[in-house]
Amino acid sequence: MGLVRFFCSFLVFLSCLIAVYGQGTRIGFYSTTCPNAETIVQTTVASHFGSDPKVAPGLLRMHNHDCFVQGCDGSVLLSGPNSERTAGANVNLRGFEVIDDAKRQLEAACPGVVSCADILALAARDSVALTNGQSWQVPTGRRDGRVSLASNVNNLPSPSDSLAIQQRKFGAFRLNTRDLVALVGGHTIGTAACGFITNRIFNSTGNTADPTMDQTFVPQLQRLCPQNGDGSARLDLDTGSGNTFDTSYFNNLSRNRGILQSDHVLWTSPTTRPIVQEFMTSTSNFNVQFASSMVKMSNIGVKTGRNGEIRRVCSAVN
Repeated sequence: MGLVRFFCSFLVFLSCLIAVYGQGTRIGFYSTTCPNAETIVQTTVASHFGSDPKVAPGLLRMHNHDCFVQGCDGSVLLSGPNSERTAGANVNLRGFEVIDDAKRQLEAACPGVVSCADILALAARDSVALTNGQSWQVPTGRRDGRVSLASNVNNLPSPSDSLAIQQRKFGAFRLNTRDLVALVGGHTIGTAACGFITNRIFNSTGNTADPTMDQTFVPQLQRLCPQNGDGSARLDLDTGSGNTFDTSYFNNLSRNRGILQSDHVLWTSPTTRPIVQEFMTSTSNFNVQFASSMVKMSNIGVKTGRNGEIRRVCSAVN
């Protein structure tokens, strides 16, 4: 009974949040115009996930990168010279084929109805659910942007960011410090390139450069990412649980085993450490906060009404 009350309270909370941040989006936007829209996206994501589980963190990351550049308008999906996809921070994004597949099916079922921006927001949610995370209701009704420029990709969070810089970047979109910790907690799934951590695990003499890391953990990282090895080789952001959406990521932070510098500072900073401690001891608190923070983020700068368009193909404007 307690679980039922908790779930109902969670849904009421999300509904209030959507009312505040929704900017014209709403739950069930396609209930009459394309009633199977969410099912089609969910089935498509699950199918691709079955063949390649790495598409789940890829889609989550892609959605985040979309929202932090000109808002959640699907601009990251547009291809072409100098588009957002060509920016250095986006060249390793993956999962475009999943969005394209879902769009083809939706165009067959409901031509010109479901936006690519909404497909991406739904796919990110479904990716979390497929990796053992909690699902949530996604407000829909976004329209697609027509502009995608690599030069606009200049404010994405960086692996080397201090907490203050992360707070500034998130705060620019009305995301507070609690949102920041929860959303970065999405690193519980996915990987990072070795090139982002070599400066933390080696110095000029080949020894550990960051003495605040767990020194018993460093040799493992050095084997995975040799000093003169392939900087594009990848390792899990959540050591030991990189394919499961859980609180292991926060436990690793508490052991000074955060992979990226931007992760590590969430534990070393007295501002964010209590939030990390809360999430590592309460899966339900993390899941609820992550879902609500995703709803807030997914409504950054959305285009609704007559703004934007509904693309026929996600990689190109109409």
